[in-house]
Amino acid sequence: MSFSFASLGSGSRGNATLIRSNNALLLVDNGFTIKETERRLAILGHSPEDITAILVTHEHSDHIKGVGPFARKYDLPVYLTHGTGQYDGLKKVTKMHQVNIHRAFTVEDIDITPVAVPHDAREPCQFVFRHHDKTMGLLTDLGSITPHVTEQYQHCDALMLECNHCPQMLAMGPYPPSLKHRVAGHWGHLSNYQAANLLEQIERERLQHLVISHISEKNNTEELARAAVTPWYAHDSLILAKQDEAIDWLAIN
Repeated sequence: MSFSFASLGSGSRGNATLIRSNNALLLVDNGFTIKETERRLAILGHSPEDITAILVTHEHSDHIKGVGPFARKYDLPVYLTHGTGQYDGLKKVTKMHQVNIHRAFTVEDIDITPVAVPHDAREPCQFVFRHHDKTMGLLTDLGSITPHVTEQYQHCDALMLECNHCPQMLAMGPYPPSLKHRVAGHWGHLSNYQAANLLEQIERERLQHLVISHISEKNNTEELARAAVTPWYAHDSLILAKQDEAIDWLAIN
């Protein structure tokens, strides 16, 4: 089985990612109902009983609304920062583990590095996962690329990267001005161009898989996202995550 990852779904209506090793199956975020999570897990060949732990990046509903119900039903441990843990929907979750955003930790045979990111949440973080000599980076829900982010994602063998919006589409789109300002701000979401800028700065030669994720349904298109990153990653292994579909397992060799 080795080291692999998959997406249960990615977008403003719900996010969940799976990280799998020989000894662990991690669920990162869960913005879906219990029934929908069970259904999507089954598509990828797993049941809730297979999950080792849930990790949470931040408390926005599309990432966390399904965490409490799912963890309570299946008695799963939940790893998250102190700030994220203030979310009301996590009451009665019995196995809460507080993550120090400045310190790596381990779940079974997966080493996990939390990465502080600029986003308008209480104490948001993203994660870099390591299994033996392979690294998978998960990076969504941030408004700008900081030097710290660039450093932490410099040497990934696989990367799931946000391409949330096209600035032109956002500016001309249906969102009210306050929401446009939030999305485009330093504490909002990455544009196609910001994602491409990160790719320009990191070690791309070792990337086996690049998954573009969290694509806005109203302020972006798959074609625009793909066009933005192609100059820096023109490979058949470029995949775009869907909101309503799972992405099958991608092995990191």
